[in-house]
Formats: sequence, structure tokens, C-alpha cells
Amino acid sequence: MPKEQRTFTKEFKLEAVRLARTSGKPMLHIARDLGIADSTLHHWCKEFAQAGEKAFPGSGNPPAHEEELRRLKRELEVTRQERDILKKAVAIFSRNQS
Repeated sequence: MPKEQRTFTKEFKLEAVRLARTSGKPMLHIARDLGIADSTLHHWCKEFAQAGEKAFPGSGNPPAHEEELRRLKRELEVTRQERDILKKAVAIFSRNQS
């Protein structure tokens, strides 16, 4: 049975990062106290260090580069489907020519 992925609010993540930076306790203890994996807390701290207050935008407001990547992946998939259809059409028409 697949494990359900938990989601956390931006406020929770920011508070966890603040605790990790200011409390003086090891990240492992803070993560255990919050009920999250220490790797998760480490990832949040790293993301906050890179993006600052713009970190943790949520699924409704992705960064511009992620939205561009998503758009390009969709476009690539459509292009592949069109290519496959054309290949099949060529195969069908070339069979009728023989």
C-alpha cells in the first residue's frame, strides 16, 4: 500500500527553518520534535537559503523556470505523439503502394 505524502504549509516550513537556524539545537532533534525527516528539514533550509522569502511558493504559484519546464515537457509530448501518428500514416500508405 503506497504511503500517503504529507503536505505542509508555507508557515510551517518557515517556522521549522527559523527554529533550525536560531535554536542552537541539532537539526535532527528539531526534525524529530516536528515529526518530519531530518532530510526534509535540511532540504527546506537549503531551499530557504537559495530563495529567501520566495521559498515554498506552493503548487498554485510555481517559479517561472518550473512553469517553463512544464510547458516544454507538454509541448515535447504533443510533438512526439504527432511524430508517431505520421510514422504510422507513412507505413499504412507505403503498404498500399506495393
